[in-house]
Amino acid sequence: MTISPLPVTRRGLLKLGAAVTATTALTPARAASAADGRFELTAPSTSLIWRKALYDETVMQSFAIDNAHGHIYTVQVKNGAGSDAAGHLCLTKLSLSGTILGHMYLMGFGHGVQIGVEPSGSAAHLWTETDGVSSDGSSRGSRLCRFTFVNGRTLTTSSSALTKYAPVAGATNTTCTIDPSTGRLVMRYWAGGSFRFAVFTLASVKAGSPQKLYDIAQPGGLGTFQGYAAYGNFVYVLTGNSYDISPPPGNTYLTCLDLRTGNQVQRARSVAGKSLNYREPEGMGIQIVSGAPRLCLGLASEPGPRLASIFYKTELI
Repeated sequence: MTISPLPVTRRGLLKLGAAVTATTALTPARAASAADGRFELTAPSTSLIWRKALYDETVMQSFAIDNAHGHIYTVQVKNGAGSDAAGHLCLTKLSLSGTILGHMYLMGFGHGVQIGVEPSGSAAHLWTETDGVSSDGSSRGSRLCRFTFVNGRTLTTSSSALTKYAPVAGATNTTCTIDPSTGRLVMRYWAGGSFRFAVFTLASVKAGSPQKLYDIAQPGGLGTFQGYAAYGNFVYVLTGNSYDISPPPGNTYLTCLDLRTGNQVQRARSVAGKSLNYREPEGMGIQIVSGAPRLCLGLASEPGPRLASIFYKTELI
C-alpha cells in the first residue's frame, strides 16, 4: 500500500490542485466551520463498544450514529440461508453502550455496505440502499431510500414507508452516508467501470432535485472495501479482510480522500481491536460528543454468533 507523499499539514492541504482526472468541477460548496480539519489516521483508537451482540447472529456490515438521540444503528445480513443473495437485512438499534433497543427487517434491500441516519425531532430516519440486485451469491442496492425507524417493523422494497432516490441516474451498487457536521449526503456508486463518491446537500436530495457538490473517483488498489464516513471536506474509507484471510496484525487500512480534489491525503493501517478473534473491519461513522467529532470504525468478531465492536479516533489536524 502506498502512502501519499503529499504534505499532511493544513498548509499542504491548501496547496492541493484540482485533480481533473478524478473529480468533476461542480457548483462550489461552502465548507462548514464546524467541520474544519481532518482526522489524524495514525492517532490511537479508543473503544466505544466492545464485543456486543446484535439482533441477528451474522456479521455487522455497517453502522451509523444518531448524535441527537444517542443511539447506534447497525445493519447485517438477516439470519437464514439465502438471505445474502436475496438482499435481506436486519437493522438493530443500540444504546451507546451497546444494549439492544430494537430492530427492523429490510427485505430485498441489498448488502448493507454503508448506511446513514438523519435524526429529526424525536424520530430517526435511516438512509440505506434498496432494490437489491442479486449477483454471485450476494445483493447490491440500485437505489437509495429513506425510512423512519419503527421497532419490530418489516419493510419490503415496495413498502409505502420508503421514499426512494436515484441522485445519480443509471448508477448501481449504491450506498450512502450522512455527514452530521455539514448536512451532506455522500453517495458511493458504480458507473463507467469504477466506483465514485458523489456529494449532495441532503435537503436537495429529499426535495427531488439533487444538488451535486463534488464527484470524485475512488482510487484503485485500496483493498476489500468495508465502509466509509464523511466529515467536512474529507471522506474516510475503510478496507481490509478478516484474520482468516489476512492473519494478525491484519490488513485493515483507513484512507482519507479530499472531496474537493479527489486526492489521497493520508493512508494508515489500523490495529484497533487487534486482540479480537476473526476481526473483520465493517463500517464507519461520525460521532459528535459535546461538539467534538469522533471518527468511528466497526469490527466484527467471534467464530460463532458474530459480535460487534466500534472504535474511534479524535485527533484532528
